[in-house]
Amino acid sequence: MRKLLLGAIGTLVLIGGGLAYVVSARGDGPAVDAQPVAPGEVTLEPGTLLFRNTAAGPSYGKLATGSPRKVADLHCDRFAVAHGTGVCLRTKLGSLPPLTEVLVLGPDLRIRHKQTLPGTPSRARVSPDGKIVNWTLFVTGDSYAATGFSTRSGLYEVETGRLVKSIEELPVFVNGQRYFAHDANYWGITFGADGNRFYATLGSKGKTYLIEADYRSYRGTAILENAECPSLSPDGRRVAFKQKSPDGTWRIAVLDLSTRRVTYPPEQRHLDDQVLWRDNTTLLYALQRPDKGTDIWSTPITGGRPTLVIPDAASPAVA
Repeated sequence: MRKLLLGAIGTLVLIGGGLAYVVSARGDGPAVDAQPVAPGEVTLEPGTLLFRNTAAGPSYGKLATGSPRKVADLHCDRFAVAHGTGVCLRTKLGSLPPLTEVLVLGPDLRIRHKQTLPGTPSRARVSPDGKIVNWTLFVTGDSYAATGFSTRSGLYEVETGRLVKSIEELPVFVNGQRYFAHDANYWGITFGADGNRFYATLGSKGKTYLIEADYRSYRGTAILENAECPSLSPDGRRVAFKQKSPDGTWRIAVLDLSTRRVTYPPEQRHLDDQVLWRDNTTLLYALQRPDKGTDIWSTPITGGRPTLVIPDAASPAVA
């Protein structure tokens, strides 16, 4: 059953995901790529930084890597990878209402599984062990900035083929009490290295919560309010997330899971993405430019300053 967040819930109007790359604009562009493109094979070799090419031209929207960038013959609106497993979310062209193709990929980028689900691409992740692919789709509206929206977050077990189209039945406890609400939405899943512990956002009644959950027992607990689109660090010690500021914009915040202390990296610009940990001290994310283009940036979680990593790019993923 679809759960719609009504427009009266003003505090959830801007939950992130309204980046231009959420739904691919694959219309006619320049005959020549705005960024140099070199021939070469794109694979999921360990340590490789992959991304969605957002430079204008015939290679727009394709999965890419390197500089000059090599592009694969694979269009994705969102991409993620871990331990030799990739996931590509792309809008099915010509579908109305919108449909998303969820492509589960092997190390050679060949499709291992394909699932078509209602909605438009929003978030994608792969558990660190490569065994669980997860995603979030909009099933109402086309961005978190819509006056009303509904999300579906689902899971796919690579080894067993088990498909969970939505985690909306996940029992969640808030302040020690089982939480029930008709408008509850979940988005932005991130798994731990054990393939069991995971985090997600719960949005309901004008609030957002960071949910810590156990996959095997299928139970979750709210551990923090005002937290969206979590990303667990490789060592499992911290969760980076978006936190809404009083002016309605979002900035990156980091929760230390042992102390429950929240700190803020040097990046202070408005962020509308699910950040990615490049290592245990550095974050990667896409920022939208005034011209609506996107670039990939990095920031240390303490000290230093943000750095431009890849221009005309989005949806960073480290193999």
